[in-house]
Amino acid sequence: MVVERDIDDLPKNDANYTALTPLWFLERAAVVHPTRKSVVHGSLHYTWQQTYQRCRRLASALSKRSIGLGTTVSIIAPNIPAIYEAHFGVPMAGAVLNTVNVRLNAPTIAFLLGHSSSVVVMVDQEYFPLAEKALKIWEEQSKGHYKPPLLIVIGDENCDPGALKSALGRGAIEYEKFLESGDPEYAWKPPEDEWQSISLGYTSGTTASPKGVVLHHRGAYLMALSGPLVWGMTEGAVYLWTLPMFHCNGWCFPWSVAALCGTNICLRQVTAKAVYSAIAEYGATHFCAAPVVLNTIVNAPPDETILPLPHVVHVMTAGAAPPPSVLLAMSQKGFRVTHTYGLSETYGPSTVCAWKPEWDSLSPVTQARLNARQGVRYIGLEGLDVFNPQTMQPVPADGATMGEIMMRGNLVMKGYLKNPKVNEEVFANGWYHTGDLAVKHPDGYIEIKDRSKDIIISGGENISSVEVENTLYQHPAIFEVSVVARPHEKWGETPCAFVTLKPGVDKSDEKRLAEDIINFCRSKLPAYWVPRSVIFGPLPKTATGKIQKHLLRAKAKELGPLKMSKL
Repeated sequence: MVVERDIDDLPKNDANYTALTPLWFLERAAVVHPTRKSVVHGSLHYTWQQTYQRCRRLASALSKRSIGLGTTVSIIAPNIPAIYEAHFGVPMAGAVLNTVNVRLNAPTIAFLLGHSSSVVVMVDQEYFPLAEKALKIWEEQSKGHYKPPLLIVIGDENCDPGALKSALGRGAIEYEKFLESGDPEYAWKPPEDEWQSISLGYTSGTTASPKGVVLHHRGAYLMALSGPLVWGMTEGAVYLWTLPMFHCNGWCFPWSVAALCGTNICLRQVTAKAVYSAIAEYGATHFCAAPVVLNTIVNAPPDETILPLPHVVHVMTAGAAPPPSVLLAMSQKGFRVTHTYGLSETYGPSTVCAWKPEWDSLSPVTQARLNARQGVRYIGLEGLDVFNPQTMQPVPADGATMGEIMMRGNLVMKGYLKNPKVNEEVFANGWYHTGDLAVKHPDGYIEIKDRSKDIIISGGENISSVEVENTLYQHPAIFEVSVVARPHEKWGETPCAFVTLKPGVDKSDEKRLAEDIINFCRSKLPAYWVPRSVIFGPLPKTATGKIQKHLLRAKAKELGPLKMSKL
């Protein structure tokens, strides 16, 4: 047998090989632009040199308390400087960062802290009571095995000082005090192995099957560079934090902004007014947001907007399939929207609807429809296709045959923490199975038709809830909509639309409005796709602004099956 070998036998050594990690980006930013603003939060302004020193202090203070490799540090905070610093300081100490969604309830947080064996809990002062409740539940549930984590409270001048006082009175260490105990010149060490974990993020708090997504330094490095490349983001970008950093590590942009020596503008609370103000005041050039946030921006009343925009603002959207009508409205206001798709399991967005110059001459409506597709793989992702999950054969590129989106490569997670059974399932046949159903178009671009659990099966026919929603978004009275299956006596299931109306719409005659919406759908959709029921009211959302379809499905079930006479 012939052994294939390279042209040389030159070995790896310390001079020519080192583990990939995004942590070096911060060190470089501090060297190249020491006095450039790195982080802005209200009246607080830090430079890259200061941010690097603060992150080294954090790493040093953790190391002094024997917190390093093999330990998890959890942080419960909105978009404030401390959570940005944690993305560097925690892994610089060798530890793993677990960013906790601030909108979860105490029992769920208790479960996540316990499951991740967190040795430190950093918490923003506003969420201290929530953290305290969670720690109490964790203690009660651990049956004598509870070792209280180090509790650090982060003060914020924009919040009630009483809350901070009370937290300190209850034994928490103040974050700035904790940093003071660290060395600003701390000689941190990069990971020995790039497969080392950098972060942990939970996709759902269900105790039956905890989905703690573990990511490594190598993937974080590649994603931190891939994101800006596919977005055309350049050196010195001013990045507005509308997307929570607790959501998939802010799609790896904390590391990207350091790589580009840009400026981070923190937003504690995301409102349309705050977004427009940051664009005008700080010259924000880029932000990321789920389609629900874009919807709020395009429907904001005139007194909350600053239009026309002073410059082109680049927006990356992902988290749900954006309705073409919302994409169209955003581009009409001067925002340039890049549509991406991904999951916590793929470091955030990992496919992009790459814009083609030949689309420039098409009508805005056609452009929006093309841009609503999930597109092609990121530069850092090696494999993306739509497969028939039974045969593991790719579906034909006909824009009609449905299959499951699968991915493989360096932008796929290490796996779920302490969950070998599910890992085996999601990595079957050497591909990561997303559970998202899609088609592949003749141009190779993929388009999601549904989550496998969201598909509506009516009389044996599949209905894409996403397509019904996209049609409903064209109705002039509709602000937000979500379509789920409602049981039906004859057909098994039929579409049920939950609708939030635009402000100013006359809501007095809901019956007439519902009929109008149904008739509107009849003129645009196959008969069996038309919603048989329309329910008005606000839509339940997750902490990251995604509509909670499972709650709406439960609600539709409670309404009971539609009777034959309603046909």
